[in-house]
Amino acid sequence: MPENNRSSGVWDSKECALLLIDYQPGVMSFIRSHDRKLVELNARYLTKAALAFDIPIILSTVGVQMGVNQPTIASLRSEVPNVPEIDRTSMDSWADRAFVEAVKKTGRKRLVMSGIVTEVCLAYPVVAALKDGYEVSIVTDAAGGLTRESHDVAVLRMIQAGAVPNTTQAMITEWFRDWAGPLAPAAREVIVPFLKETAILQNIYPPSEI
Repeated sequence: MPENNRSSGVWDSKECALLLIDYQPGVMSFIRSHDRKLVELNARYLTKAALAFDIPIILSTVGVQMGVNQPTIASLRSEVPNVPEIDRTSMDSWADRAFVEAVKKTGRKRLVMSGIVTEVCLAYPVVAALKDGYEVSIVTDAAGGLTRESHDVAVLRMIQAGAVPNTTQAMITEWFRDWAGPLAPAAREVIVPFLKETAILQNIYPPSEI
């Protein structure tokens, strides 16, 4: 397994950028590996946390200007109305010059990434970013694939390439880590409603029905 790009420490918010890829209605309709509402909720709270912790956010879409896809889902777009959408034609966002330039402009070398679908629009740029020397953490429960197998195999592929897997709750808490630290007040404003909304969804959609 490759050792380059593998993190040996925690993911500090001051070192990270958040990259969200293709959270669009038509693309999300392909998700069969997870409950789409939970994927949407996780992506939204990752965004809320990034805003609260002053983490740069990059938002990308595919095929909007071509007229074949819609923009980012409203629930996520409303959290970041001033973050421009970087629209592409390539399924691999790392092949898009504007996307890579936006990443470079953040000045951050540790990328927290999630997107739809896992095996294509997330896996391709993750592997490419790792090859280019970035550290990457993938938030697996904010992503979804065509099937559970395709999602799981894509996660394994990204880990094999050097990505660090994480979940939404773990990523948010890792960003601030200390309930007495300077980010704790902002963290409480995110964590408490996140846990409540997650519990509500899990009651509506019990595991046996997901």
